[in-house]
Amino acid sequence: MDDIKIGSYIIGKNHKPFIIAEMSGNHNQSIDRALQLVDAAAEAGAHALKLQTYTADTITMKGAYTIQDTNSLWNGKELHDLYKQAYTPWEWHKAIFERAKEKGMEAFSSPFDETAVDFLESLNVPAYKIASFENTHHPLLKKVAATGKPVIISTGVSTLEDIQESVAVLKNAGCKSIIVLKCTSTYPATPENTNLLTIPDMYEKHGCLIGLSDHTMGTGVSVAAVALGARVIEKHFTLKRADGGVDSAFSLEPDELKSLVTETERAFISLGKVNYGILPAEEKSVFFKRSIYISADIKKGETLTKDNLRIIRPANGLAPKHWEEVLGKTAKSDLKAGTPLSWSHI
Repeated sequence: MDDIKIGSYIIGKNHKPFIIAEMSGNHNQSIDRALQLVDAAAEAGAHALKLQTYTADTITMKGAYTIQDTNSLWNGKELHDLYKQAYTPWEWHKAIFERAKEKGMEAFSSPFDETAVDFLESLNVPAYKIASFENTHHPLLKKVAATGKPVIISTGVSTLEDIQESVAVLKNAGCKSIIVLKCTSTYPATPENTNLLTIPDMYEKHGCLIGLSDHTMGTGVSVAAVALGARVIEKHFTLKRADGGVDSAFSLEPDELKSLVTETERAFISLGKVNYGILPAEEKSVFFKRSIYISADIKKGETLTKDNLRIIRPANGLAPKHWEEVLGKTAKSDLKAGTPLSWSHI
């Protein structure tokens, strides 16, 4: 599998996870808060900042639908009003992207229609993200693929056939760098509904690098995903959940985002390779394994028994696996208590 370059970062099976901090609507319609979120994401060590590029009118229309789901964070709100509250004003994008670059992060977005792609191209974004709810929007996929930029695509609310079709559309339209994200499109998602064992299967089926768009609480699911092969992790984040906002309830706070960066990198490093035997780092510790010692003074010709031998630390004597072999043998010479037993003593 070829590595994929997004800006200054390389994403691949042998590279540490690429962490995307998703701002979404957690700026609460304040550009100052949006820039604070950028600073917080950079301070936490995120590698990329992601926005969502749409307006209420490019994603729906007034009167189209009112959410009626008591389990939803957005119950009772009209879709148009929700998106009007959640969207990131397009005139903010440049300032946000520039701030992210100043802080050493890559910055890109999820376009929700073709006009958003044209706008993001004018800002020279290094990559595109396709949201789960747009992953069967084939005209949008073709538009994004035509840019020649890497595409990260989420797979929530999708059948296997949907995903295969979407990946094929991207490839046929010229996209050469695709990353597919396992995703459960519930907000928040539960660990029980995440099914991370799908990740290695996705890698085999789609022939693409795989990641996780994680809507669960905390960082444990993301860490597990890295162990299963995910090399991109996307998480919503906010300054403080108590501040509210459309996605705040399932977003990470800055200290949690920092932990996500640290722990996913640790998970990746810990994978290493298939290895048996004593590592160089363990060699000094071998001394503190057990071995057979003389536990009571023994005269020449005396029988070795459980009463004058013990298995103790350190490992200067014969290995414990020889215990039954030495019992009943006789001593060649006088042996003092505290002597590590060797074959020369028998």
